[in-house]
Amino acid sequence: MTTTGEEHARALTGPWWWARWRSAVLDGGLALLSAVECAAEGVPFAREAGIPVSAGVVFGLIAGAVLLVRRKWPIAVVLVAIAVTPAEMGFLMGVVGLYTLASCELPRRVIGALSGMSLLGTAVVTFVRVRQDMARGDLTLGDWFLPFAAVTTSLGLTAPPVLLGLYVGARRRLMESLRERADSLERELQLLAERAEERAEWARNEERTRIAREMHDVVAHRVSLMVVHAAALQAVARKDPEKAVRNAALVGDMGRQALTELREMLGVLRAGGDAVRRPPGVPLAAVGEAAEAAASRAAVASEAVEGPCLSELEELVGQSAAAGMVVDLSVEGEVRPYPAEVEQTAYRVVQEALTNVHKHAAGAKTYVRLAHRVSEIAMQVENEPPPEPASASSAGLPSGGNGLVGMRERVVALGGVFVSGPTDAGGFRVSAVIPAA
Repeated sequence: MTTTGEEHARALTGPWWWARWRSAVLDGGLALLSAVECAAEGVPFAREAGIPVSAGVVFGLIAGAVLLVRRKWPIAVVLVAIAVTPAEMGFLMGVVGLYTLASCELPRRVIGALSGMSLLGTAVVTFVRVRQDMARGDLTLGDWFLPFAAVTTSLGLTAPPVLLGLYVGARRRLMESLRERADSLERELQLLAERAEERAEWARNEERTRIAREMHDVVAHRVSLMVVHAAALQAVARKDPEKAVRNAALVGDMGRQALTELREMLGVLRAGGDAVRRPPGVPLAAVGEAAEAAASRAAVASEAVEGPCLSELEELVGQSAAAGMVVDLSVEGEVRPYPAEVEQTAYRVVQEALTNVHKHAAGAKTYVRLAHRVSEIAMQVENEPPPEPASASSAGLPSGGNGLVGMRERVVALGGVFVSGPTDAGGFRVSAVIPAA
Protein backbone atom coordinates (compact mmCIF):
# COMPACT_ATOMS: atom_id res chain seq x y z
CA MET A 1 0.00 0.00 0.00
CA THR A 2 1.11 3.57 -0.53
CA THR A 3 1.94 5.98 2.23
CA THR A 4 -1.18 7.70 3.51
CA GLY A 5 -1.48 11.47 3.82
CA GLU A 6 -1.00 11.43 7.59
CA GLU A 7 2.15 9.32 7.34
CA HIS A 8 3.45 11.59 4.57
CA ALA A 9 2.83 14.64 6.75
CA ARG A 10 4.67 13.05 9.68
CA ALA A 11 7.65 12.41 7.37
CA LEU A 12 8.27 16.18 6.96
CA THR A 13 10.94 16.45 9.66
CA GLY A 14 13.49 18.79 8.06
CA PRO A 15 14.47 22.22 9.41
CA TRP A 16 12.76 25.44 8.32
CA TRP A 17 11.27 25.05 4.85
CA TRP A 18 12.95 21.74 4.01
CA ALA A 19 10.89 18.57 4.06
CA ARG A 20 13.85 16.37 5.03
CA TRP A 21 17.34 16.81 6.40
CA ARG A 22 18.91 15.37 3.29
CA SER A 23 17.24 18.11 1.22
CA ALA A 24 18.72 20.73 3.53
CA VAL A 25 22.18 19.13 3.26
CA LEU A 26 21.89 19.00 -0.55
CA ASP A 27 20.89 22.67 -0.81
CA GLY A 28 23.64 23.63 1.61
CA GLY A 29 26.23 21.79 -0.48
CA LEU A 30 24.99 23.37 -3.72
CA ALA A 31 24.99 26.82 -2.12
CA LEU A 32 28.55 26.29 -0.90
CA LEU A 33 29.73 25.21 -4.37
CA SER A 34 27.92 28.14 -5.98
CA ALA A 35 29.42 30.58 -3.48
CA VAL A 36 32.95 29.27 -4.15
CA GLU A 37 32.34 29.47 -7.90
CA CYS A 38 30.98 33.01 -7.75
CA ALA A 39 33.81 34.08 -5.43
CA ALA A 40 36.41 32.70 -7.86
CA GLU A 41 34.65 34.40 -10.78
CA GLY A 42 34.44 37.60 -8.77
CA VAL A 43 38.22 38.06 -8.94
CA PRO A 44 38.44 38.76 -12.72
CA PHE A 45 35.16 40.71 -12.50
CA ALA A 46 36.66 42.99 -9.83
CA ARG A 47 39.80 43.57 -11.91
CA GLU A 48 37.80 44.42 -15.03
CA ALA A 49 35.42 46.64 -13.09
CA GLY A 50 38.25 48.41 -11.28
CA ILE A 51 37.08 47.57 -7.78
CA PRO A 52 38.94 45.84 -4.96
CA VAL A 53 39.32 42.11 -5.36
CA SER A 54 37.99 41.52 -1.86
CA ALA A 55 34.77 43.33 -2.82
CA GLY A 56 34.37 41.10 -5.86
CA VAL A 57 34.95 37.98 -3.75
CA VAL A 58 32.44 39.07 -1.12
CA PHE A 59 29.91 39.92 -3.81
CA GLY A 60 30.41 36.49 -5.36
CA LEU A 61 30.02 34.73 -2.01
CA ILE A 62 26.77 36.56 -1.28
CA ALA A 63 25.37 36.00 -4.79
CA GLY A 64 26.25 32.32 -4.84
CA ALA A 65 24.83 31.69 -1.36
CA VAL A 66 21.39 32.71 -2.62
CA LEU A 67 21.07 29.15 -3.94
CA LEU A 68 20.36 28.09 -0.35
CA VAL A 69 16.77 29.38 -0.64
CA ARG A 70 16.01 27.85 -4.04
CA ARG A 71 13.15 25.69 -2.74
CA LYS A 72 11.40 28.55 -0.95
CA TRP A 73 12.03 31.43 -3.38
CA PRO A 74 12.97 29.96 -6.78
CA ILE A 75 12.01 33.15 -8.63
CA ALA A 76 14.44 35.19 -6.53
CA VAL A 77 17.27 32.75 -7.25
CA VAL A 78 16.65 32.95 -11.03
CA LEU A 79 16.48 36.76 -10.91
CA VAL A 80 19.81 36.93 -9.04
CA ALA A 81 21.34 34.53 -11.58
CA ILE A 82 20.11 36.73 -14.43
CA ALA A 83 21.43 39.83 -12.66
CA VAL A 84 24.97 38.44 -12.26
CA THR A 85 25.09 37.02 -15.80
CA PRO A 86 26.83 40.16 -17.22
CA ALA A 87 29.60 39.62 -14.61
CA GLU A 88 30.09 36.09 -16.02
CA MET A 89 29.43 34.40 -12.73
CA GLY A 90 26.76 32.13 -11.25
CA PHE A 91 26.56 29.44 -13.95
CA LEU A 92 25.80 26.72 -11.39
CA MET A 93 23.26 28.98 -9.70
CA GLY A 94 21.56 29.69 -13.03
CA VAL A 95 21.30 26.04 -14.03
CA VAL A 96 20.04 24.86 -10.62
CA GLY A 97 17.72 27.86 -10.30
CA LEU A 98 16.08 27.20 -13.69
CA TYR A 99 15.64 23.52 -12.81
CA THR A 100 14.04 24.39 -9.48
CA LEU A 101 11.83 27.03 -11.11
CA ALA A 102 10.56 24.62 -13.77
CA SER A 103 9.87 21.84 -11.24
CA CYS A 104 7.82 24.07 -8.92
CA GLU A 105 4.06 24.51 -9.13
CA LEU A 106 4.21 27.94 -10.74
CA PRO A 107 2.25 29.28 -13.71
CA ARG A 108 3.76 28.32 -17.04
CA ARG A 109 3.87 31.94 -18.15
CA VAL A 110 6.13 32.81 -15.20
CA ILE A 111 8.44 29.90 -15.99
CA GLY A 112 8.50 30.83 -19.67
CA ALA A 113 9.19 34.51 -19.01
CA LEU A 114 12.07 33.92 -16.61
CA SER A 115 13.53 31.17 -18.81
CA GLY A 116 13.38 33.52 -21.80
CA MET A 117 15.09 36.29 -19.82
CA SER A 118 17.85 33.89 -18.79
CA LEU A 119 18.21 32.64 -22.38
CA LEU A 120 18.40 36.16 -23.76
CA GLY A 121 20.87 37.33 -21.09
CA THR A 122 23.17 34.34 -21.62
CA ALA A 123 23.03 34.82 -25.41
CA VAL A 124 23.89 38.54 -25.18
CA VAL A 125 26.76 38.02 -22.74
CA THR A 126 28.18 35.17 -24.82
CA PHE A 127 27.88 37.19 -28.00
CA VAL A 128 29.70 40.18 -26.46
CA ARG A 129 32.42 38.06 -24.84
CA VAL A 130 33.14 36.07 -28.04
CA ARG A 131 33.21 39.27 -30.07
CA GLN A 132 35.70 40.84 -27.65
CA ASP A 133 37.91 37.75 -27.86
CA MET A 134 37.80 37.88 -31.64
CA ALA A 135 38.62 41.58 -31.59
CA ARG A 136 41.67 40.91 -29.39
CA GLY A 137 42.77 38.16 -31.71
CA ASP A 138 42.22 35.32 -29.27
CA LEU A 139 39.81 33.72 -31.76
CA THR A 140 40.39 33.73 -35.52
CA LEU A 141 37.05 32.22 -36.64
CA GLY A 142 34.61 33.85 -39.05
CA ASP A 143 31.67 36.06 -38.21
CA TRP A 144 29.35 33.08 -38.43
CA PHE A 145 30.73 31.82 -35.12
CA LEU A 146 29.30 34.72 -33.11
CA PRO A 147 25.59 33.83 -33.44
CA PHE A 148 26.40 30.11 -33.34
CA ALA A 149 28.28 30.42 -30.05
CA ALA A 150 25.64 32.69 -28.53
CA VAL A 151 22.71 30.40 -29.50
CA THR A 152 24.34 27.09 -28.54
CA THR A 153 25.68 28.40 -25.23
CA SER A 154 22.38 29.99 -24.20
CA LEU A 155 20.39 26.92 -25.23
CA GLY A 156 22.85 24.57 -23.52
CA LEU A 157 22.62 26.48 -20.22
CA THR A 158 18.84 27.05 -20.34
CA ALA A 159 16.97 24.30 -22.19
CA PRO A 160 18.25 21.15 -20.37
CA PRO A 161 17.54 22.37 -16.80
CA VAL A 162 14.14 23.76 -17.80
CA LEU A 163 13.06 20.57 -19.60
CA LEU A 164 14.38 18.36 -16.82
CA GLY A 165 12.60 20.50 -14.22
CA LEU A 166 9.32 20.32 -16.14
CA TYR A 167 9.61 16.53 -16.35
CA VAL A 168 10.47 16.12 -12.66
CA GLY A 169 7.70 18.49 -11.62
CA ALA A 170 5.11 16.68 -13.75
CA ARG A 171 6.28 13.33 -12.37
CA ARG A 172 6.13 14.62 -8.80
CA ARG A 173 2.60 15.93 -9.30
CA LEU A 174 1.60 12.64 -10.88
CA MET A 175 2.95 10.70 -7.90
CA GLU A 176 1.13 12.99 -5.48
CA SER A 177 -2.06 12.55 -7.46
CA LEU A 178 -1.65 8.77 -7.41
CA ARG A 179 -0.94 8.87 -3.69
CA GLU A 180 -4.07 10.92 -3.06
CA ARG A 181 -6.10 8.54 -5.20
CA ALA A 182 -4.70 5.59 -3.31
CA ASP A 183 -5.54 7.23 0.01
CA SER A 184 -9.03 8.08 -1.20
CA LEU A 185 -9.53 4.55 -2.53
CA GLU A 186 -8.33 3.07 0.75
CA ARG A 187 -10.75 5.25 2.71
CA GLU A 188 -13.60 4.31 0.37
CA LEU A 189 -12.75 0.63 0.69
CA GLN A 190 -12.68 0.94 4.45
CA LEU A 191 -16.04 2.70 4.40
CA LEU A 192 -17.48 0.03 2.10
CA ALA A 193 -16.12 -2.66 4.38
CA GLU A 194 -17.76 -1.02 7.40
CA ARG A 195 -21.06 -0.66 5.56
CA ALA A 196 -20.89 -4.25 4.35
CA GLU A 197 -20.19 -5.41 7.89
CA GLU A 198 -23.14 -3.36 9.13
CA ARG A 199 -25.37 -4.93 6.48
CA ALA A 200 -24.09 -8.38 7.40
CA GLU A 201 -24.80 -7.67 11.06
CA TRP A 202 -28.26 -6.42 10.12
CA ALA A 203 -28.81 -9.63 8.13
CA ARG A 204 -27.68 -11.71 11.09
CA ASN A 205 -30.06 -9.84 13.39
CA GLU A 206 -32.91 -10.28 10.93
CA GLU A 207 -32.11 -13.97 10.67
CA ARG A 208 -32.05 -14.37 14.45
CA THR A 209 -35.35 -12.50 14.74
CA ARG A 210 -36.92 -14.65 12.03
CA ILE A 211 -35.74 -17.89 13.62
CA ALA A 212 -36.92 -16.66 17.02
CA ARG A 213 -40.38 -16.04 15.55
CA GLU A 214 -40.42 -19.46 13.92
CA MET A 215 -39.34 -21.20 17.12
CA HIS A 216 -41.87 -19.23 19.13
CA ASP A 217 -44.69 -20.19 16.77
CA VAL A 218 -43.68 -23.84 16.65
CA VAL A 219 -43.00 -24.29 20.35
CA ALA A 220 -45.90 -22.18 21.56
CA HIS A 221 -48.53 -23.82 19.37
CA ARG A 222 -47.41 -27.42 19.55
CA VAL A 223 -46.56 -27.39 23.22
CA SER A 224 -49.78 -25.55 24.07
CA LEU A 225 -51.78 -28.27 22.38
CA MET A 226 -49.67 -30.92 24.11
CA VAL A 227 -50.37 -29.32 27.49
CA VAL A 228 -54.10 -29.13 26.74
CA HIS A 229 -54.19 -32.78 25.67
CA ALA A 230 -52.12 -33.79 28.67
CA ALA A 231 -54.59 -32.05 30.96
CA ALA A 232 -57.49 -33.77 29.22
CA LEU A 233 -55.62 -37.07 29.42
CA GLN A 234 -55.19 -36.64 33.13
CA ALA A 235 -58.90 -35.89 33.53
CA VAL A 236 -60.23 -38.85 31.54
CA ALA A 237 -57.52 -41.43 32.19
CA ARG A 238 -59.72 -43.41 34.58
CA LYS A 239 -63.17 -42.58 33.23
CA ASP A 240 -62.59 -43.12 29.50
CA PRO A 241 -59.47 -45.17 28.71
CA GLU A 242 -60.12 -45.11 24.95
CA LYS A 243 -60.24 -41.28 24.87
CA ALA A 244 -57.12 -41.22 27.00
CA VAL A 245 -55.34 -43.39 24.42
CA ARG A 246 -56.41 -41.04 21.60
CA ASN A 247 -55.20 -38.02 23.54
CA ALA A 248 -51.90 -39.72 24.25
CA ALA A 249 -51.47 -40.47 20.52
CA LEU A 250 -52.22 -36.84 19.68
CA VAL A 251 -49.65 -35.68 22.22
CA GLY A 252 -47.06 -37.97 20.65
CA ASP A 253 -47.86 -36.78 17.10
CA MET A 254 -47.62 -33.13 18.10
CA GLY A 255 -44.36 -33.72 19.91
CA ARG A 256 -42.86 -35.39 16.85
CA GLN A 257 -44.03 -32.54 14.60
CA ALA A 258 -42.51 -29.97 16.97
CA LEU A 259 -39.22 -31.86 17.03
CA THR A 260 -39.17 -32.08 13.22
CA GLU A 261 -39.70 -28.35 12.75
CA LEU A 262 -37.15 -27.51 15.43
CA ARG A 263 -34.63 -29.86 13.80
CA GLU A 264 -35.08 -28.09 10.45
CA MET A 265 -34.49 -24.67 12.01
CA LEU A 266 -31.43 -25.90 13.89
CA GLY A 267 -30.12 -27.19 10.57
CA VAL A 268 -30.36 -23.65 9.22
CA LEU A 269 -28.42 -22.35 12.20
CA ARG A 270 -25.67 -24.92 11.65
CA ALA A 271 -25.52 -24.13 7.92
CA GLY A 272 -25.20 -20.42 8.66
CA GLY A 273 -22.42 -21.05 11.18
CA ASP A 274 -20.28 -23.05 8.74
CA ALA A 275 -19.46 -19.98 6.64
CA VAL A 276 -15.74 -19.28 6.26
CA ARG A 277 -14.63 -16.19 8.14
CA ARG A 278 -11.72 -14.19 6.77
CA PRO A 279 -9.45 -12.04 8.93
CA PRO A 280 -10.62 -8.39 9.04
CA GLY A 281 -7.32 -6.98 7.83
CA VAL A 282 -7.90 -6.69 4.06
CA PRO A 283 -10.53 -4.13 2.98
CA LEU A 284 -11.28 -5.78 -0.38
CA ALA A 285 -11.72 -9.20 1.20
CA ALA A 286 -13.87 -7.68 3.94
CA VAL A 287 -16.15 -6.04 1.39
CA GLY A 288 -16.55 -9.21 -0.66
CA GLU A 289 -16.94 -11.58 2.26
CA ALA A 290 -19.37 -9.34 4.14
CA ALA A 291 -21.57 -8.83 1.08
CA GLU A 292 -21.44 -12.54 0.23
CA ALA A 293 -22.23 -13.48 3.82
CA ALA A 294 -25.28 -11.21 3.90
CA ALA A 295 -26.60 -12.66 0.64
CA SER A 296 -25.84 -16.28 1.51
CA ARG A 297 -27.50 -16.06 4.92
CA ALA A 298 -30.65 -14.64 3.38
CA ALA A 299 -30.64 -17.33 0.68
CA VAL A 300 -30.04 -20.16 3.14
CA ALA A 301 -32.68 -18.84 5.51
CA SER A 302 -35.30 -18.59 2.78
CA GLU A 303 -34.58 -21.88 1.00
CA ALA A 304 -33.42 -24.30 3.69
CA VAL A 305 -36.68 -24.47 5.67
CA GLU A 306 -39.91 -25.21 3.87
CA GLY A 307 -42.53 -23.37 5.88
CA PRO A 308 -46.18 -24.29 6.19
CA CYS A 309 -48.73 -23.30 3.56
CA LEU A 310 -52.45 -22.51 3.46
CA SER A 311 -53.34 -26.03 2.34
CA GLU A 312 -52.41 -27.18 5.85
CA LEU A 313 -54.82 -24.76 7.49
CA GLU A 314 -57.62 -27.32 7.81
CA GLU A 315 -55.21 -29.69 9.58
CA LEU A 316 -54.21 -26.89 11.93
CA VAL A 317 -57.83 -26.15 12.77
CA GLY A 318 -58.48 -29.86 13.20
CA GLN A 319 -55.69 -30.12 15.78
CA SER A 320 -57.27 -27.34 17.82
CA ALA A 321 -60.66 -28.98 17.48
CA ALA A 322 -59.16 -32.26 18.68
CA ALA A 323 -57.89 -30.42 21.75
CA GLY A 324 -61.47 -29.49 22.70
CA MET A 325 -61.78 -26.09 21.04
CA VAL A 326 -64.91 -25.33 19.03
CA VAL A 327 -63.52 -23.84 15.79
CA ASP A 328 -65.50 -22.65 12.79
CA LEU A 329 -63.43 -22.31 9.59
CA SER A 330 -64.80 -20.39 6.58
CA VAL A 331 -63.00 -19.67 3.31
CA GLU A 332 -64.22 -17.05 0.83
CA GLY A 333 -63.08 -16.40 -2.73
CA GLU A 334 -61.25 -18.53 -5.24
CA VAL A 335 -58.41 -20.52 -3.77
CA ARG A 336 -55.15 -19.89 -5.66
CA PRO A 337 -51.43 -20.25 -4.93
CA TYR A 338 -49.46 -17.42 -3.34
CA PRO A 339 -45.76 -16.79 -2.81
CA ALA A 340 -44.28 -19.03 -0.13
CA GLU A 341 -43.63 -16.21 2.31
CA VAL A 342 -47.24 -14.96 1.99
CA GLU A 343 -48.71 -18.39 2.67
CA GLN A 344 -46.30 -19.01 5.53
CA THR A 345 -47.14 -15.65 7.16
CA ALA A 346 -50.89 -16.22 6.82
CA TYR A 347 -50.55 -19.70 8.33
CA ARG A 348 -48.45 -18.42 11.23
CA VAL A 349 -50.93 -15.64 12.02
CA VAL A 350 -53.79 -18.12 12.29
CA GLN A 351 -51.63 -20.55 14.24
CA GLU A 352 -50.52 -17.97 16.79
CA ALA A 353 -54.05 -16.62 17.15
CA LEU A 354 -55.34 -20.13 17.92
CA THR A 355 -52.48 -20.60 20.39
CA ASN A 356 -53.51 -17.43 22.20
CA VAL A 357 -57.08 -18.73 22.42
CA HIS A 358 -55.76 -21.93 24.04
CA LYS A 359 -53.75 -19.85 26.50
CA HIS A 360 -56.16 -17.09 27.41
CA ALA A 361 -59.66 -18.26 26.50
CA ALA A 362 -59.76 -22.04 26.77
CA GLY A 363 -63.13 -23.42 25.80
CA ALA A 364 -64.23 -20.31 23.91
CA LYS A 365 -65.81 -20.74 20.51
CA THR A 366 -63.50 -19.45 17.78
CA TYR A 367 -64.16 -18.31 14.22
CA VAL A 368 -61.42 -18.50 11.59
CA ARG A 369 -62.18 -16.64 8.37
CA LEU A 370 -59.96 -16.62 5.29
CA ALA A 371 -60.76 -14.43 2.26
CA HIS A 372 -59.03 -14.69 -1.12
CA ARG A 373 -59.33 -11.30 -2.78
CA VAL A 374 -58.08 -9.93 -6.09
CA SER A 375 -54.75 -8.55 -4.92
CA GLU A 376 -54.61 -9.58 -1.29
CA ILE A 377 -55.42 -12.25 1.22
CA ALA A 378 -57.26 -11.45 4.48
CA MET A 379 -57.60 -13.54 7.61
CA GLN A 380 -59.42 -13.06 10.87
CA VAL A 381 -59.47 -15.13 14.07
CA GLU A 382 -62.10 -14.11 16.60
CA ASN A 383 -63.06 -15.89 19.79
CA GLU A 384 -66.04 -15.45 22.07
CA PRO A 385 -65.63 -14.93 25.81
CA PRO A 386 -64.57 -18.11 27.64
CA PRO A 387 -67.42 -19.98 29.30
CA GLU A 388 -65.73 -19.84 32.71
CA PRO A 389 -63.41 -17.00 33.84
CA ALA A 390 -61.04 -19.47 35.51
CA SER A 391 -60.72 -21.67 32.45
CA ALA A 392 -58.17 -19.38 30.83
CA SER A 393 -55.52 -20.49 33.21
CA SER A 394 -56.76 -23.97 33.99
CA ALA A 395 -54.12 -25.61 31.83
CA GLY A 396 -51.31 -23.54 33.36
CA LEU A 397 -50.03 -22.23 29.99
CA PRO A 398 -47.38 -19.48 30.33
CA SER A 399 -47.33 -16.41 28.08
CA GLY A 400 -44.26 -14.41 27.08
CA GLY A 401 -46.11 -11.55 25.43
CA ASN A 402 -44.31 -12.02 22.07
CA GLY A 403 -47.11 -13.59 20.03
CA LEU A 404 -48.87 -10.41 18.87
CA VAL A 405 -45.54 -8.66 18.33
CA GLY A 406 -44.30 -11.49 16.13
CA MET A 407 -47.50 -11.54 14.08
CA ARG A 408 -47.34 -7.80 13.52
CA GLU A 409 -43.67 -7.99 12.44
CA ARG A 410 -44.45 -10.76 9.94
CA VAL A 411 -47.38 -8.94 8.35
CA VAL A 412 -45.77 -5.50 8.25
CA ALA A 413 -42.59 -6.96 6.70
CA LEU A 414 -44.69 -8.00 3.67
CA GLY A 415 -46.40 -4.61 3.41
CA GLY A 416 -49.62 -5.73 5.05
CA VAL A 417 -51.87 -4.42 7.82
CA PHE A 418 -52.30 -6.06 11.22
CA VAL A 419 -54.97 -5.17 13.82
CA SER A 420 -55.71 -6.90 17.12
CA GLY A 421 -57.77 -6.11 20.18
CA PRO A 422 -60.77 -7.07 22.36
CA THR A 423 -64.27 -7.17 20.97
CA ASP A 424 -67.38 -5.54 22.41
CA ALA A 425 -68.70 -8.96 23.43
CA GLY A 426 -65.68 -9.62 25.63
CA GLY A 427 -63.72 -11.80 23.24
CA PHE A 428 -60.62 -11.06 21.18
CA ARG A 429 -60.06 -10.49 17.47
CA VAL A 430 -56.93 -10.74 15.31
CA SER A 431 -57.14 -9.43 11.73
CA ALA A 432 -54.48 -9.23 9.02
CA VAL A 433 -54.42 -8.29 5.34
CA ILE A 434 -51.39 -9.27 3.23
CA PRO A 435 -50.73 -8.24 -0.39
CA ALA A 436 -50.82 -11.21 -2.73
CA ALA A 437 -47.81 -10.06 -4.81
